[in-house]
Amino acid sequence: MKNRPMRIRLVHAQLVLGDRIVEDGAVTLADGCIDSLDATGGAATEVDLQGAWLLPGLVDLHCDAIEKEVEPRPHVYFPMPFAVANADKRNAAAGITTVYHALSFAHEELGVRNVAMAADLARAVHAFRPYALVDNRVHARYEITDPTGFRPLAALISEGDLELVSFMDHSPGQGQFKTLEAYRDYVVRTYHRTPEDAERMAREKIASRHDAGGRVEALAAAARDFGVRMASHDDDTAARVQAMATLGVTVSEFPINAEAAYAARAAGLTTIFGAPNVLRGGSQSGSMRALDAIAQGLADGLCADYAPAAMLAAAFRLPHISSVDLPAAVRLVSRTPALAVGLADRGEIAPSLRADLVAVRVVGGVPQATHVWRHGRLVYAVDYPPDAPTPADVTSTAADRSTRTA
Repeated sequence: MKNRPMRIRLVHAQLVLGDRIVEDGAVTLADGCIDSLDATGGAATEVDLQGAWLLPGLVDLHCDAIEKEVEPRPHVYFPMPFAVANADKRNAAAGITTVYHALSFAHEELGVRNVAMAADLARAVHAFRPYALVDNRVHARYEITDPTGFRPLAALISEGDLELVSFMDHSPGQGQFKTLEAYRDYVVRTYHRTPEDAERMAREKIASRHDAGGRVEALAAAARDFGVRMASHDDDTAARVQAMATLGVTVSEFPINAEAAYAARAAGLTTIFGAPNVLRGGSQSGSMRALDAIAQGLADGLCADYAPAAMLAAAFRLPHISSVDLPAAVRLVSRTPALAVGLADRGEIAPSLRADLVAVRVVGGVPQATHVWRHGRLVYAVDYPPDAPTPADVTSTAADRSTRTA
């Protein structure tokens, strides 16, 4: 007779459900899923969370931090298996149980951000999945001005090594970079290129725009054929949003302005903004503030962008600097992103959904994951020392005084 799978019961938790908080709640896990939201249902191994918050595991649709794990300094590279394993641990520690590693496909452009290395990294992420703590997936960011990217991306799609592809255009004069000077200064500052190199790259991008449409349409067709979800990146006009929606795009990440965000919502696209934008009080490139988008009802979700730890911190900060309560803030980093890419089995604490969960305590004024379960298996645990009393507004800083919304 086959042994019955062990049941686990998490007790004395503050449950953050989809629409409310349950004080001193309990959740029973069985067969990798949430069995019930109570302390009944037969024998189980109990885990006392001692009043910690219990959230659904965070779902991150866009984080390019793995590129820094591979290339921590310009032209300094670590072995890819080492980098993938390290990124996996960082995400577990951040409470992220599903992560879409955003890899930039831009031919020989900036270190790891080129077609060959990005393709190798995508395969390395998938090769590590059987050993991973969290659900690691690949988000291919296709720079549409790159004529060399189509074939490698089409191959990855057919091999099953991509779960999400986004279309981005970083050429100057639109999107994130309104002028050639803005692009040049960004490349010089971030990637330590000479101004001459940066300007050459900018002009090459502009010259490659004319035939980008055909490549995008062909890649979108391949994605549709293999069931790979699609996103647009840095939408700046309603016309661009509509063009993306026509291709089958379902996610608009980092809309540049309210016009694009309104158009995305009207077209049925899920809008995703950066959690660092919330924490910093604004966009690093002068685009729309995430707090303004949330206040106007234009932000459906948040992603890590370049900082995995920002998602949990942003969710706990939002109730203090906006009209969003904690359950709504948690939905921004869990259920809504999951549904946007068809993962209806996760992102909420509810019976029959995956037992992807994170326990959170406020430590030194900062929300920290103390336990993380993926599919019912404990994959991360840490024992912080007792914390001194902290003010009620545990996640805000002096900078928040200038970022509060009505």
